[in-house]
Amino acid sequence: MRKMLAAVSRVLSGVAQKPASRVLVASRHFANDATFEIKKCDLHRLEEGPPVTTVLTREDGLKYYRMMQTVRRMELKADQLYKQKIIRGFCHLCDGQEACCVGLEAGINPTDHLITAYRAHGFTFTRGLSVREILAELTGRRGGCAKGKGGSMHMYAKNFYGGNGIVGAQVPLGAGIALACKYNGKDEVCLTLYGDGAANQGQIFEAYNMAALWKLPCIFICENNRYGMGTSVERAAASTDYYKRGDFIPGLRVDGMDILCVREATKFAAAYCRSGKGPILMELQTYRYHGHSMSDPGVSYRTREEIQEVRSKSDPIMLLKDRMVNSNLASVEELKEIDVEVRKEIEDAAQFATADPEPPLEELGYHIYCNDPPFEVRGANQWIKFKSIS
Repeated sequence: MRKMLAAVSRVLSGVAQKPASRVLVASRHFANDATFEIKKCDLHRLEEGPPVTTVLTREDGLKYYRMMQTVRRMELKADQLYKQKIIRGFCHLCDGQEACCVGLEAGINPTDHLITAYRAHGFTFTRGLSVREILAELTGRRGGCAKGKGGSMHMYAKNFYGGNGIVGAQVPLGAGIALACKYNGKDEVCLTLYGDGAANQGQIFEAYNMAALWKLPCIFICENNRYGMGTSVERAAASTDYYKRGDFIPGLRVDGMDILCVREATKFAAAYCRSGKGPILMELQTYRYHGHSMSDPGVSYRTREEIQEVRSKSDPIMLLKDRMVNSNLASVEELKEIDVEVRKEIEDAAQFATADPEPPLEELGYHIYCNDPPFEVRGANQWIKFKSIS
């Protein structure tokens, strides 16, 4: 009898040690999936578009929520580190646009390719790099994804080609990556991103033309966050229908604040390209909460009320959270646990990014080429030489 009571006591004490929320989540029965209606895309030169309903599994929903929350918290931490003067130089944050980077990744394969402009932190994470590597790159440390020499605008991962600082210049490069996919006979596509501000660049239209001529598997994606630096789209563009800008290239306009809408549109566009029909254009209607860059407070050309209205009605994380909770895919307590875990991950990464050493001056010329024998690089004058090692 005593042994039996002792055993019961041990079981009860074990339960008592667990947080109440964890016990509640473990005992609750959730749905495996749910079907949602999503906004119909506006179409250009297309008879049919992406579906207007989609299924979200509990597993995918929790994954998307964690990824978007990680990107959000990472960007807020980068803002804090910049204001503390630990991050220096250019820095463009993407909080508010999380549904774009996470939704696009959810609609393609890891073997597909992606190239973007300088608002690249979110894409760097969704393409597979850790928060540690991203924050360490922002602080210019050796543990960064570009060894501390790229900074905010120049981050790279497998099948991710940056992070590019010149406005619109990544678009012809993206067409070139799509050409390589076709030339090598691979069933792969390239997502080529640019903003509404870059959409008026002439080189983008040249890339459209060549991609259409050669039927390249390229998805041109305009992230329309309504402001090019401090200029609203209405003041900068005679036509703000960016999804029609390809003219002879089919296009679709997508709700870029809804991750499910972005995911389904991306799957549709990728299938279109893989079928050999050539390029397609996507416009993602989204919004950034921060200013264009860290020198822009973001409220001189738009009101605080406008920003707050988007936050309260269209926030991508809030929209996904509400859907999951209301459809019994997750509980508020479970999502709060994820929030706590994400905050801890960000704090740990920030500690690493501030404690990791900076690269020594001798490594300035390293990693110029891949798999090349060592050679010398001239410095600021002919007497200064740096060794370059792959």
